[in-house]
Amino acid sequence: MRVATLFGITLSLAIGIGGVTVPGTQAVQLRDGLVYFVQPPKLVEATTTYKDVNVWGGTYYFTINVPENAGESLQKVTIAQKEGVENIRYNLDDTRAFVGTRLRKETQLKLGPVTNERETRTVSVNFDPPVTPGQTVTIALRPVSNPSFSGVYLLGVTAFPVGEKSHGQFLGFGRFQFYSNRGSWWFP
Repeated sequence: MRVATLFGITLSLAIGIGGVTVPGTQAVQLRDGLVYFVQPPKLVEATTTYKDVNVWGGTYYFTINVPENAGESLQKVTIAQKEGVENIRYNLDDTRAFVGTRLRKETQLKLGPVTNERETRTVSVNFDPPVTPGQTVTIALRPVSNPSFSGVYLLGVTAFPVGEKSHGQFLGFGRFQFYSNRGSWWFP
């Protein structure tokens, strides 16, 4: 059985029981007030400007599509480092977001608080105002520098709809591979 069909059956049963309300294109809201996207956003791409270790001045781009039928605006995105030898540190004040992609930047978006939780290695980016459905947005996160150790670094991306009690939808991993000694620069 397909996952979409299974979800539809589960949602239909929950509506029949009275546990979920889905008026038109509104977000799914459980009886306890927990808000879900009707159709979750999609992580389109995660890229970095530099792939070498110890490089300063790089940017990590996370492009997210908020579908027309999301049912709710995008309020917050969290980016959590799940794998990698070294904890990546960020210049949070230099975080930017815009409508479009890394290569096709359109309107810059206003951000609310951008915070870092060191214990969970999670950066939270809040949109103010929230991103309305039907848009593709890109978050530009600036590390202090690329990690000192080469290897794969996985950054999990989660999107949250507007609401006091919103359920985060995991969108996938940004996978960054950092290399050491890719090219020898030797000056006599």
